[in-house]
Amino acid sequence: QVQLVESGGGLVQAGGSLRLSCAASGSIFSINAMGWYRQAPGKQRELVALIISGGTPNYADSVKGRFTISRDNAKNTVYLQMNSLKPEDTAVYYCYAKGVGAPLRYEDNYWGQGTQVTVSS
Repeated sequence: QVQLVESGGGLVQAGGSLRLSCAASGSIFSINAMGWYRQAPGKQRELVALIISGGTPNYADSVKGRFTISRDNAKNTVYLQMNSLKPEDTAVYYCYAKGVGAPLRYEDNYWGQGTQVTVSS
């Protein structure tokens, strides 16, 4: 079974930085995309950043210029470097992956359990 485990969340002051990590483990045949979503209380889950194999990173407009997504394919790990954090960035951040993992033989979506990011003013 494929699992995604996030780490790196925490409490920071506005203007500070955090680096989130997400490692995929299990019987993985391929991971074609990895990214990050977030959900604040009372709001829908929204895409923050996404890397698709063979493509360029995509970012939500609200984080462009501040967040950077990167991926280590050898480790099946995706990172989110978050700089110049704002209180509006406060949310639970969820790792996302699209790929093929046992016991499935077709592409599926995988989600981490989330890590809390809180930005104080």
